[in-house]
Amino acid sequence: MENKEKILQCALDLFYARGYDAVSVQEIVEKAGITKPTLYYYFGSKLGLLETLLNTRYELIKDKIRSAAGYDGNVPNTLCRLAEVYIDIVIHNRKEYMLMMALFYSAKENEAYGAVRPVILDFYKIIVNVFEEASGELGNMNGRQEQFAIGFIGIINHYILLACEKEEEIAVNGEAIQELVRQFMYGIYS
Repeated sequence: MENKEKILQCALDLFYARGYDAVSVQEIVEKAGITKPTLYYYFGSKLGLLETLLNTRYELIKDKIRSAAGYDGNVPNTLCRLAEVYIDIVIHNRKEYMLMMALFYSAKENEAYGAVRPVILDFYKIIVNVFEEASGELGNMNGRQEQFAIGFIGIINHYILLACEKEEEIAVNGEAIQELVRQFMYGIYS
């Protein structure tokens, strides 16, 4: 494995297990079997390492999310497709997902929060756009696209977080996803 990728993987493993703030540069370089100057050569700092980790991993999945978010004239179908892709991404990138969630819920002045915020906001904007495109179908939207996006992301995240907490295998189960979307849509229509 190339040094840069090895460092990224070791950092991911450590950040996932113990949190960004609890892991030192020394621990990362020891686990990767490299020197500090090598880490600094590739990333400049621990924060640079985290930003590279978040951005490279998100870039790998962003196209899948954007493709799934293409509004097809049917809100529930679009949301089911988006939820299926998002959950599938989490299944294959569990550590990255859990790390992003942990960082997003960290203190707002923490440098790790600053690193994950653009990634989370990009995903959020994609979901807001789905509701903006669906405004004709959802007559009661009345400028609540952002509120709907927050609610949709929240229900999916909660499903995933609870499954991860129970250390269950998260299944891309069409029936379970349809039920999540049905519950969400019920909230919109009520």
